[in-house]
Amino acid sequence: MLILGVDIGGSGIKGAIVDTETGELVTERYRIDTPHPATPEAVAAILAQLVIHFNWSGLVGCGFPAAIQHGVPRTASNISPAFIGINIEKLFSEATKCACYCVNDADAAGMAEMHFGEGLGQAGVVLLITIGTGLGTVLFSEGKLLPNTELGHLYLKNGKKAEHHASDVVRKNEDLTWKRWGNRFNNYLNIMENLFWPDLIILGGGASKRFDKFKKQITVEAPVKPAAFLNQAGIVGAALYARSKNTLIDN
Repeated sequence: MLILGVDIGGSGIKGAIVDTETGELVTERYRIDTPHPATPEAVAAILAQLVIHFNWSGLVGCGFPAAIQHGVPRTASNISPAFIGINIEKLFSEATKCACYCVNDADAAGMAEMHFGEGLGQAGVVLLITIGTGLGTVLFSEGKLLPNTELGHLYLKNGKKAEHHASDVVRKNEDLTWKRWGNRFNNYLNIMENLFWPDLIILGGGASKRFDKFKKQITVEAPVKPAAFLNQAGIVGAALYARSKNTLIDN
């Protein structure tokens, strides 16, 4: 089943048509800069441009940087607060003339990894952490997603949110060595392990590509692996989410 997957981010909105049976992109990714200000109407207009670019009339899945409940964003950490309380599935569907389904962007990346990446066939609890502007978290138990966990917002003993202490942006802004940053991130992983006891931890996002630079600092008991999917995870996962929602409606 071919579905247009879209990853809506703070700097860019990226899309491609996805074969949801294989997880492969059947087109090249197409990117448009995120508008500033990124109002709901402006983002919806960009999404409509993507649909026109691909000459698309089918299902659309959108990974969106917020906790989403029944199509409605409930948080606004890295997006305009104007999105909170708006049914973006309705807004985007009206703008594109396509059926649009929206899911938290980290959850989308996790779905791709569980279906086609390192999480494939993994039993028990799987924790995926995306390391980028913030710390996105995704939890699966026996393959089932617990949505909108937002565990990067946990407060640490130093009074800071975890993502304000150990994200990739913090590493860059504070000019931390990989070793020093790795120790910070390892402290966060230990907290996660003591709370959820995962059977596998998967790391995604920009920093995961440099796993070899900080893996010696990791001391948790659970196996830790870099994600198999890179920049296309959000697109693939968003398409999978749209497929799952459409299947539920059909049934």
